[in-house]
Amino acid sequence: MRAIYLISGGMDSSIATYFGIKKGWKPIFLYFDNYPFIDIENKSKVIEIIRYIMNITNEYGEIIVAPHGRDLSIIIEKCRRNLSCLLCKRMMYRKAERIAKIYNCDFIVTGEIIGEQASQTIRNLLVNDKVIDMPIIRPLLGVNKVEVELLVKKLGISKMLTTSSCRAASIKARTRVREEELIEEEKKIPIEELIEESIRGIQIIK
Repeated sequence: MRAIYLISGGMDSSIATYFGIKKGWKPIFLYFDNYPFIDIENKSKVIEIIRYIMNITNEYGEIIVAPHGRDLSIIIEKCRRNLSCLLCKRMMYRKAERIAKIYNCDFIVTGEIIGEQASQTIRNLLVNDKVIDMPIIRPLLGVNKVEVELLVKKLGISKMLTTSSCRAASIKARTRVREEELIEEEKKIPIEELIEESIRGIQIIK
């Protein structure tokens, strides 16, 4: 089976990627570049982590960088700021599904952990899952954060992790959103235009 791995450069997505590959799911790596809402150096750090994981697992796959900054610009300009992370994630899922189909992937793998962020409550994860048809696999869903930190140290990834925080993050983020609220806010976003623009702008890292 082949999976598209959403990897941000943080510890959760890095460990989820490692787990998925060890499970036997052939990798395609996808990084959403949120610049200018994240440091420009973030991309090179993520690529370093991906290459390291490929080397320690001996499994290699295409590395895809997809632009996502314009999405965030529109979301924070036009939509409710307490929903911005959820709206951002929904756009990522849509793009990931579209790219996954191009590469004949069976599912999407993410590093989400229940309760780790406001967008990762059970309610919000279930609501956001509905935005696409492709299954989303979350290897760390019920894992304790301390366990993730120990694994990061054990695998030798600690010093590579990105520390840049997204400057478009939600303000007073909602933990129990209703699907109809998100659908209403998404009327303000040119969804298909942004998906197509991002796919045209993808960069394949050799």
